[in-house]
Amino acid sequence: MKKNLNTTLIYILSILGLLCCCLGGLGIVFAGPAYYIANKKIKEAELNPDDYEGDVKAMNTAKIVALVVTIICAVTLLYNIYDLSTGGFEKRKDLIEDFMKGYQQGLEGN
Repeated sequence: MKKNLNTTLIYILSILGLLCCCLGGLGIVFAGPAYYIANKKIKEAELNPDDYEGDVKAMNTAKIVALVVTIICAVTLLYNIYDLSTGGFEKRKDLIEDFMKGYQQGLEGN
């Protein structure tokens, strides 16, 4: 029985990683394993091409997408770590407090 090179899981994990990238770079939790799985399947398919059915080129494309999302998430994560370690937390806290004050004033005005 031949194993199928299915790219669906790789694309789903990559998209989830891209969506979670906005949450401080936490999308690396999804995109990293997507890249690992795609890379592993490609290597297995190249070693035993008779055991696999499906397009290796499609899996390679999915691997590239996962790699790009992983890089974006890693850069976002590193930026957030740097920003928070250099006092960015206080700036973010002040910005949220200013927003909440404006929101409460808007509610009181109605």
